[in-house]
Amino acid sequence: KKSKLEARISELGKVVYHNELGTQQERSTRVASIASKIAIKLGLDSGIAVRAAQLAKTDLLTLMVGEFPELQGIMGRYYALHDGESADVAAACEEHYQPKFAGGALPSSGIATVVALADKLETLSGLFLIKQTPTGDKDPFALRRHALGVIRILVEQKLALSLPGLVSDSFGWWPSVGRPIDGADGKLLEFFYDRLRSYLKDAGASTNEIESVIAHSPTNLATVPAQIAAVQAFSALPEAASLNAANKRVANILKKAAESGEAIGAVSSAIAQEPAEQALHAALASIAPQADTLFAKGDFSGYLKSFAALKAPVDEFFDKVMVMAEDKAVRNNRLALLRDLRDAMNKVADLSRLAN
Repeated sequence: KKSKLEARISELGKVVYHNELGTQQERSTRVASIASKIAIKLGLDSGIAVRAAQLAKTDLLTLMVGEFPELQGIMGRYYALHDGESADVAAACEEHYQPKFAGGALPSSGIATVVALADKLETLSGLFLIKQTPTGDKDPFALRRHALGVIRILVEQKLALSLPGLVSDSFGWWPSVGRPIDGADGKLLEFFYDRLRSYLKDAGASTNEIESVIAHSPTNLATVPAQIAAVQAFSALPEAASLNAANKRVANILKKAAESGEAIGAVSSAIAQEPAEQALHAALASIAPQADTLFAKGDFSGYLKSFAALKAPVDEFFDKVMVMAEDKAVRNNRLALLRDLRDAMNKVADLSRLAN
């Protein structure tokens, strides 16, 4: 207790974190930078977040933690309180390690959450930068656990933070170590989505349900459970199988049209010739505004269910209308209608992934 945690910050400069990534003090500076950005996004005091990040690892240099390593973080809280640091800083010193294992407790306060996210993101981005990524069963730096921790915090604490934004922030200081990012940010983002798949599977979602949501590379993970629930509710409807199959068919048609260089413009009711395409256009125009209102409210289940009424006009369209007509204007108009149908129905999830 004779030496304050603040006095130990400089001592972290004598402790090597990784031979390619510098010292613990350099690492703490990076964590502090990431924490500051996250705190601002959450409307929290970035100064307190920076202070907490700077002190978070200093208890590792105390004799108590040197003798009893399992007390790391726990002693940090006690020392911080003894030094007169705020309760938020003290909590972050202990809780930035959380969750420590799958299903473990999450940080209990805002600043602790910010530092926990920053600490994990710094670890992940740094090791992805130097290509020390998990291979097979080997994960010596527990990166899968760190990524799952980030996902659990974002989802279970319902934090409206952009995952790509967090990944971008986590690489902000890496030019200082003299290594190019070289695609590491994209690989880390994919790693997060792979961990998200595992998280959702453990929560009981099916592979098709998971892939339908992840197909859109969701940025706000806090809404993903609601999206999965909406997909499950939609799948229980009698109209679902037919509409899922139609979405798959639409996706294939639009993919082939894109490959052949078709230029698809806006839908024109004046060009629509067949009663079935006119009926589908009218039905979609009627339903879409109501559905968009539900989507904006976060009522994803209501949003998807509203499209159940399209089953009959969609079936009729595919029964009676030849999409790839000889007349270019007619063909493009029908492709535009299918594009609008796909865009309207698939905001929550890619329904074509649910088709058998």
